[in-house]
Amino acid sequence: MDLEIGKKRGYGREGGEAFSHPAAHGDTRAFRAVWVVMACMTFPMLAFVSGVYRPPLALVVGAYQGRRSQQQPLHSPPPQQQWEEPPVDGGTADTVFYGISDKPRDKYLGGLLAGGFDEDTCQSRYQSTMYRKPSTYKPSPYLVQRLRKYEELHKRCAPFTAGYNKTLPFLDDRPAPEKETECKYILWTPWSGLGNRILSLTSSFLYALLTDRVVLIDRGKDMTSLFCEPFPDTTWLLPPDFPITNYDVYNANHPLSYGNLLRKKNISTDGSGSSGTPPSFVYLNLPHDYNTEDMHFFCEPDQAVLKKVPWLFARTNNYIVPGFFLNREFEPELSRLFPQKEMVFHHLGRYLFHPTNEVWGMVTRYYKSYMAMARERLGIQIRIFNSKDAPFEVVSEQVINCTLQEGLLPKVDANSSAGDTTADQPAKTKSVLLTSLYSGYFDKIKDMYWEHPAVGGVVLSVHQPTHEEWQQTDKESHDLKAWAEMILLSLADVLVTSAQSTFGYTGQGLGGITPWILLKPEGGKMPQPACVRETSIDPCFHSPPWYVCREKRNGDNGKVVPFVTQCTDVHGGIKLVDRTAYSS
Repeated sequence: MDLEIGKKRGYGREGGEAFSHPAAHGDTRAFRAVWVVMACMTFPMLAFVSGVYRPPLALVVGAYQGRRSQQQPLHSPPPQQQWEEPPVDGGTADTVFYGISDKPRDKYLGGLLAGGFDEDTCQSRYQSTMYRKPSTYKPSPYLVQRLRKYEELHKRCAPFTAGYNKTLPFLDDRPAPEKETECKYILWTPWSGLGNRILSLTSSFLYALLTDRVVLIDRGKDMTSLFCEPFPDTTWLLPPDFPITNYDVYNANHPLSYGNLLRKKNISTDGSGSSGTPPSFVYLNLPHDYNTEDMHFFCEPDQAVLKKVPWLFARTNNYIVPGFFLNREFEPELSRLFPQKEMVFHHLGRYLFHPTNEVWGMVTRYYKSYMAMARERLGIQIRIFNSKDAPFEVVSEQVINCTLQEGLLPKVDANSSAGDTTADQPAKTKSVLLTSLYSGYFDKIKDMYWEHPAVGGVVLSVHQPTHEEWQQTDKESHDLKAWAEMILLSLADVLVTSAQSTFGYTGQGLGGITPWILLKPEGGKMPQPACVRETSIDPCFHSPPWYVCREKRNGDNGKVVPFVTQCTDVHGGIKLVDRTAYSS
């Protein structure tokens, strides 16, 4: 209560008295006795009423959220709601579910994260497991060891250190030094959409691990607004006075492009070129439209040459990690780092990408208001690449058919207009989080359960944080909300994602969730089946090299090793699968 208002009404006087004119001693005692009697009589009645009316109240909340939550913008505080914190752990296998914990369940993610950070400056780093189920996929002790070793290297070679200052003069086309420099670097710059950026940066970091390099990133327009620094007591951001200021001039025909150097025989892997020594700075052209010479980057002889180069700049919009597993020199180290092959992005993504406090606040406010109360959380991510091939009505029908056929959403009781009062059965509460640029899909699902109850009396609530209508790459406010939605997807129990979407890959990877994939419609027709179960958690390499290094000719890299196979959702793409999953 406001203090000034309280004083006007006679409350809040000094000495703690409740009224402006204290009663006599006897009156006070009698007054208290009456209140004690009334309280004793009222308490059982309140308990009885609460037990009787609890189910309808929960049902009303579910209906209200399904009708209104789409209008709640993700970036503003949600309306205040009364809710009980769900139980955490304990109980039987049929009743237990993970709600919000008051402390992290696995604070350091099995050793992935180092200690010593200022927790207030990046609250998400150690708080994420308060909202997400503990991962069943544990990082290998060797990965943990290598991450600590990398952090030491990064600290020694970060901007303005002695090692950095000694290497900076080699940022040109002079021949690489015969003796390798103490610090070697892989440079990364933001390119394409946010999902592509997250996956390509993960690829660059893994390459740094494999080649004893340090990854440094161009901050772009909003990288510092999206992500916390991942390494303790240092930075991965390039300084503002870094000599390279325009990355757009680098392409396949740039004189320092590795593919161009090979094509013009200015560098060679067998000593036959006019110059056997590579330059000190090499650009790696690895986008979706790269050429055969660029693809040699993944081959063993080419990596032996690049090992001498102090500065590499890689530009890609791909998740190129599966390509590293095709390299026989890298594969033994990769197998030690990741005994479970499909866990690469799951582990490295959770290690590298911690949302800033601004984004984390958006995530936690939304989660507490619309997702935490449910017994089960279903995430549905819809991405349309071509509206002619995938018209709204076709995709809407596809989403509904997929979720109903696979039992992800309850069927509708079309013969009834009244729902069962089942809020006293928390196992029958389900929250659906839908992410899409458009609001129409939300309306379709919401109205389906608004008009008729779900079979079995399931209390369902449907929510969509944003509907931006079109992708606005490099717009900070758009990327902040997109990043928050990716994290919210990763907090779901079950996921349905769109084929070929790096947005969906990020959510499934961070959450460790094997999703159902909505296959891409073609020619305006719904695919059959509407969706299929993904083969692994790891993302797809959309544009893998067609040059097979081991055979020295063009071919299918999806058949070279058993743990790299064709993607389910992208024709010609390759991805990592666990050996046991592949053999089954």
